[in-house]
Amino acid sequence: MYKLIKPLLFLFSPETAHMLVMKLLATLKYIPFSGVILKWLYSYKHPLLEREVFGIKFKNPIGFAAGFDKNGDYYNEIAKFGFGFVEVGSVTPEAQPGNPKPRLFRLVQDNALINRMGINNHGVKYTVDRLNKVKPKVVIGGNISKGKKTANEDAGKDYEKCFSLLYDFVDYFVLNVSCPNVKDLDKLQDVESLSDIIDRLLTLRRYSDDYRPILFKVSPDITKEQLDEIIDLVLISGIDGIVATNTTRSREGLKTDKERIDFIGEGGLSGAPLYHRSLEMVKYIHQRTEGNLPIIAVGGISTPEQAYEMLEAGASLIQIYTGFIYNGPATVKRMLKYIVKQYKSKC
Repeated sequence: MYKLIKPLLFLFSPETAHMLVMKLLATLKYIPFSGVILKWLYSYKHPLLEREVFGIKFKNPIGFAAGFDKNGDYYNEIAKFGFGFVEVGSVTPEAQPGNPKPRLFRLVQDNALINRMGINNHGVKYTVDRLNKVKPKVVIGGNISKGKKTANEDAGKDYEKCFSLLYDFVDYFVLNVSCPNVKDLDKLQDVESLSDIIDRLLTLRRYSDDYRPILFKVSPDITKEQLDEIIDLVLISGIDGIVATNTTRSREGLKTDKERIDFIGEGGLSGAPLYHRSLEMVKYIHQRTEGNLPIIAVGGISTPEQAYEMLEAGASLIQIYTGFIYNGPATVKRMLKYIVKQYKSKC
């Protein structure tokens, strides 16, 4: 069915198509038995898929990455497509419109997207209100970032505000310090800047009755030396894991015409071309930490074989986004069935 629908969706601009899908998800809740039908079509359960990571029980290891459900409007609807967890955001302390349109582009030949959305969202209070009103039926991650107008030296206050307001409503946090679409945000990956943010959040967490894991989302564009510094900081600080990776500024190895790439200009590339770099980083982090640090792998995972390869490389969990857009709503089920098949073959 998706093979018929996809060409129609791709007639629209990517952001318009995104909004149409969002409206469809919002409509589903009013259609009798739609939830039951979606679960029957797209869910897949098996004991071999269940796992506990940083103290949280997941029914399966595949999640929907941040950036789709920016404001926390559709997490329960998204979960019906078989996801074991959904990450909302990135959210910022105040609402912000993001960058001017057009800001989202398809590279169909590469099964990729380039976005320069600029972390457009309704602000953290909106998301808190949504999570408070609509009880999540799936594990929820909260992806948080600083406001676009906030100087880097004041970024810690923004993360602190988002963290404290969301704390009682999500299961874990991801610190977005590596988005290439907000000026100088990726400079927060500097260890000195990270240390200030970490200290603030760990102090807040100490005074809470409940424990919420905190993870960093790292850029695929950092050097090995920068990654080593981040890993060392994570290991000594009490941060619970790493999300590898964010989108990339690199345009290497693309099949799309250079004229088209030059016309699009700046933005973070996601999708199939990112896979091997993400896999490389996951393997390195796993080996460098001797398997003692949970990793959520994200970046270019499009096929069942790639999903399994990421888990075998050392990822505790994986996330998809662009692969879901290109391959359709049965993507998660296909991946889960393949993972179980491979696990069974080892028994």
